[in-house]
Amino acid sequence: MRKLRALSLLLLLTGCGAPRAYQRARDADTLEAYRAFLREYPVGDEAEAVEVRVTELEFEEASKLHTVVAYKRFLEAHPDEPQSRAARALLEGLRFNAAKEAGTAAALRQFLRDHPDGAQHEEARRLLKEAELKELSSTKDTQQLRAYLQEAPDDPRRLQVESRLDDETFARAETAGAAQLFAYLRDFPAGRYREQAKVRLLALEVEGLLVSGLLDEAAGRVAGHPLGAKLEDFPSRLARARAERVALLNPEPLVQFTQVGHYLRSIDDLRRALVAPDPMDRWQAAEELGQHVSVKALEPLVEALRSGRNPLVRQRALASLQTVLRALPKPVADYEVAVRLESLREKAGSPELYLTMAALLDLSGRMGEATAEYQRAFVPEDPDPVVLRRWVQIREERRQSFSAAVAARQLSLWSLRVAREESISPEGGVPLAAARQLCAAVENARFASETISRARKANTEFPEDLDSFAVTAAEALKLAEARLADAELLLREKTPGARTCGDDAVRERLESAVSQRRDALRSVGTKLPRLAPLLLGVARERDPSPEVRAEASTQLSALGTP
Repeated sequence: MRKLRALSLLLLLTGCGAPRAYQRARDADTLEAYRAFLREYPVGDEAEAVEVRVTELEFEEASKLHTVVAYKRFLEAHPDEPQSRAARALLEGLRFNAAKEAGTAAALRQFLRDHPDGAQHEEARRLLKEAELKELSSTKDTQQLRAYLQEAPDDPRRLQVESRLDDETFARAETAGAAQLFAYLRDFPAGRYREQAKVRLLALEVEGLLVSGLLDEAAGRVAGHPLGAKLEDFPSRLARARAERVALLNPEPLVQFTQVGHYLRSIDDLRRALVAPDPMDRWQAAEELGQHVSVKALEPLVEALRSGRNPLVRQRALASLQTVLRALPKPVADYEVAVRLESLREKAGSPELYLTMAALLDLSGRMGEATAEYQRAFVPEDPDPVVLRRWVQIREERRQSFSAAVAARQLSLWSLRVAREESISPEGGVPLAAARQLCAAVENARFASETISRARKANTEFPEDLDSFAVTAAEALKLAEARLADAELLLREKTPGARTCGDDAVRERLESAVSQRRDALRSVGTKLPRLAPLLLGVARERDPSPEVRAEASTQLSALGTP
């Protein structure tokens, strides 16, 4: 009744205008005429009839254009009209034909997403399988190959895809290095390239022995290995290494002065020092061992990092590992890290093992994986100062000053706890280990204080917190220094001449050796012109000191040697 009254009112107001306008629109029978009518007379029986005709004409127009865009626009405007079903079918047909013509898996997958229940669904699925197999036969994307095998475990073409995955995984591993070669051997227990992967790993192992000067050991390893004969270039490589060793063993003093080994205790001596009763002997041995650019230096350093009780022993071992791995040729360093990680994966977990894995991953540049292992190694109720110190360094490298200060505060709290808990008494004397532990507390408290000071200068975020951190660090440093002074006084009373925490004789010797090697390298060009290119090349490639390597590079350039 209300609708009838509204219509009567409209007719009263418009008179006979609507019927005449409607007739004119019908006579024209165009979308433009009907749309003009609806703008002027949007309600009424004529309007309803016009809307029906507009839908018919718009569908006719979309059918004439016969494009995806045309049908999409029609469906957006008329989703529930009788013509919508036909429009959807026509749209599906266009999209199917386009996907079929493209012939790619991506196009067919998109069609199936747009029309999951369409009439061409089964045909599209068949074509998708064919396109996928075609792409898989040429793709180098191992993730795509793995995804296909997971999605289609019963596909009869699985063997072809598995073969392709085997090919591409090994091709990548061969160029990526030892870690990927070990991963290949784990993931492809029946892979066709297993022997080639093992030969490549053997070659990296042997190269490490050669660059470390362990020529007899390298020759014995190749001779005794079933795959040794596969290293076709080993004889010529060994011959060059022997000629180089003869030159390096030249008794001429200047020749020896250019080589880092001339200034160091032997690796065997340093290994024995790593188990000496005095922790200071152990951490100085760990520091000196890092100057030996040899694969033989790695295992004792890894063991010192894993099992050392005094934090300074483990901190020096970690720094020395970094020095050795950076000085070794990268493929060799990657192999030495990878082979140890493979061994550690098979052992039961413990904070010490997690720390070792974290350090190896960290030093090989795999920081994402290293961070997870550092977290596993961290015990909140008994934080490891070595982990805390490394976190500080990492966060400062990332310019995360406040986060570095947070870790430094934890490090200062560790130092404060050690300073309070270490027992010192005149009656019983002071254990050597306690004095050395307090030495670690002082060094770490000082490191924490310096970190927080840098954060206060570089960061205005949460300044009140940083002020509080600074107070804690100052308190830890003050108490640790006082307790260390008391402990070392008692130690010297008990053992006159006992070394104190400030004994830097080894570090001073190593720093002096850097200066002497640089001086020697400056002289070889004029004094030993025939040997100069070899001596400078060895120093540039293998010396543990960046300063010495830079000097060697400068002198080679002066000789015109690339």
